[in-house]
Amino acid sequence: MDFRRITHPGPTQNHVPLPSSGRAGRNLPAAIGVGVAFAAIGLAAILFSKTSFLVLVSLLVVLALWELAGAFARQNREIVLPLAWVGGVGMVVSAHFLGLEAVLGALALTVFAVAVWKLLDGPTAQTTPDILVTTFALIYVPFLASFVVLISNSPLGNKGVISWILLSVANDLGGWAFGIFLGKHPMAPRISPKKSWEGFAGSLVFSMAVGVGALIWMGGSWWWGFPLAVLTTVAATTGDLVESLIKRDVGLKDMSNLLPGHGGLMDRLDSLLMVAPVVYLVLKVAIWW
Repeated sequence: MDFRRITHPGPTQNHVPLPSSGRAGRNLPAAIGVGVAFAAIGLAAILFSKTSFLVLVSLLVVLALWELAGAFARQNREIVLPLAWVGGVGMVVSAHFLGLEAVLGALALTVFAVAVWKLLDGPTAQTTPDILVTTFALIYVPFLASFVVLISNSPLGNKGVISWILLSVANDLGGWAFGIFLGKHPMAPRISPKKSWEGFAGSLVFSMAVGVGALIWMGGSWWWGFPLAVLTTVAATTGDLVESLIKRDVGLKDMSNLLPGHGGLMDRLDSLLMVAPVVYLVLKVAIWW
């Protein structure tokens, strides 16, 4: 097997999506089937053991970085995957065993290693952009993903992780429902034409319901569900827009065709990643601090 081919994916090509089955603009049966399977795998890993969940998060980090590398390759930008994989998994493992300070240390060490790697490779016009792109990918994927592991290892354990997932799902479902049936005012038409302020309102409504329920379930004050809902809605929307901006910038419709009806892995993880540190910080203040 050509290892360089694995660590240097060619530019991702646009794929013909599955035929749309309704107003959502995607194949709903395929999307629902993949979504249920994805949720089942995640729930099984969460409930089985912390180690299995750690392995799942690490695998998703590796795949997500590979997807981003293929996307940025369309603009002749290189994510230094060997170091990004080692450092990314190192951040996730550090979150599990050592905590947030170790995650920050692993991030700093990985960025330093990437800079040295590129400089030793011979300075070119690509050196600085490649270092910056790799640094962005490290922060966007493994650093944010590390907060999920921190939530898992918190006093809330599985309840915290499941609440994080439910809040992210509520954002998606609320935005989809209100956006499809009521959406008239685009939020950022140059970045994501289908995202509307009505959809944002739907995300907020659904998130408030889930947030209040989650706080009661976890033993916190119910009113913390409202700031949690507002912050997670803003974070999830920001995650969607950031990923849409990347795809628009590199000329992709979907990050890949890995998940039928959804697109790429990052098309599903974008909001989940952005929501993770918000959930971690709010729950820490609201419940276990």
